[in-house]
Amino acid sequence: METDRAEDGLEQTLRRDLAAGRLATTGRLPSERRMVEIYSTTRITLREALLHMEIDGLIFRENRRGWYATGPRMVYNPLQRSNFHVMAADQGRRAETELIEALSAPAPATVCRLMECPDGTEFWRVRRRRRIDGRLVLFVEHYLSKAVFPDILEFDLNRSLTGIYLEHYGIDYGSAYFEITPIALRGLPAAELRCADGAYGLKITRINHDQRGRIIDCDLEYWRHDAISVRIEATD
Repeated sequence: METDRAEDGLEQTLRRDLAAGRLATTGRLPSERRMVEIYSTTRITLREALLHMEIDGLIFRENRRGWYATGPRMVYNPLQRSNFHVMAADQGRRAETELIEALSAPAPATVCRLMECPDGTEFWRVRRRRRIDGRLVLFVEHYLSKAVFPDILEFDLNRSLTGIYLEHYGIDYGSAYFEITPIALRGLPAAELRCADGAYGLKITRINHDQRGRIIDCDLEYWRHDAISVRIEATD
């Protein structure tokens, strides 16, 4: 009970100091060793308090770099088909995309089923990291139809795929299928986002059709949970 009260007291103090701008004056929190000294606490009690704040999306941790205060969440509306960079710019944010790999590879069985093709079908697999205002927030794995985009690896894949589709193939998006799932980030997504294995995340699976109804690609998006807010406005 004493430990619980100590954790509660420390956590409330940390939350107040964060809100007042005293804890992360440059966006980065002091080292854990320094916070133990500042708040006259133990490393175990401090980490429990920081974990609770991380779950609530107030702070985040990058491996080997430390703790940071989170910025505003990116508003994500699945009904709007604007690309990542346009979506960020419309919200006054700065977006960056970094290509990790682009090659031919068989899609996972779950993706093949969603794309209505036999297991083991080969696609162009494109993996990219994305940042908002300099912070890594998204790892995305694209599976692109080789029949629809036979030479797409020749283009600059740090750019928006939406733009490449339209400019070079005359393809625009039609209908889409979305699935949004809370997950624990593990393996490659966790490593690429520089977060602890098992960190909270959000997975968005999207199957895209073109204007003629053909299935053209599948996106598997792995977001840091504190970086995104999914909002949908439905009208009659």
